[in-house]
Amino acid sequence: MDYIAAREHAQAAEEQLALQEPVSLRSIKSHLEGFRGRQIIIKPIDNTPTDKVCGLWFGLDDMDLILHAQAASEVHRQQIILHEFAHMILRHDQEEATHDYASVFFPDLDPERVVTALKRTDFFDEFEVTAELLADRLAARIRISQERSGGQPGNFGAVFG
Repeated sequence: MDYIAAREHAQAAEEQLALQEPVSLRSIKSHLEGFRGRQIIIKPIDNTPTDKVCGLWFGLDDMDLILHAQAASEVHRQQIILHEFAHMILRHDQEEATHDYASVFFPDLDPERVVTALKRTDFFDEFEVTAELLADRLAARIRISQERSGGQPGNFGAVFG
C-alpha cells in the first residue's frame, strides 16, 4: 500500500470536486446528487448485525443509500458519512449485493431493488485508506468554511437524523 500515492489521489479528487464555499455536509451531499444524477438518502442504523459496521453504501435501483452506525458524536457521524461520500467521489466499485446480505439490512424491501453494496472488508486496503484520507480532507474543508463564516455545523441533526 503506497500511502503517499493514496494521499495524492485523495487530494486530486478533492480538488476536482471544485466545491463552492460555504462547504458543509449538506452542500457536499447536494453536489454529489447533481454529479451522480440521483438522490442520496442517509439513515442511522439502530441495530447493526455486526459491530464491525460503521457505514454502508447501497446502490438501490433509483437512489444511493448510506447507512451509518450510531456514533459517539456528531463529528464522528459526519466522518462516517464523509467516508461513504469519498467512495462515491473516488468511484470505487460496489459489489453485487446478494439477496441474503440485502435482507439483513432491509428485511421489508424487495431484494431486487438492492443492486450493489460497498462494505469494508479490510481497513488497510488502498480503497479504504484513500477514502478515509479524502473524508479527512472534506472534514477539514467543512471546519475551515465554518471558521470563516463563524457558523455552526448547520442543522446537521435535522438534515441527517
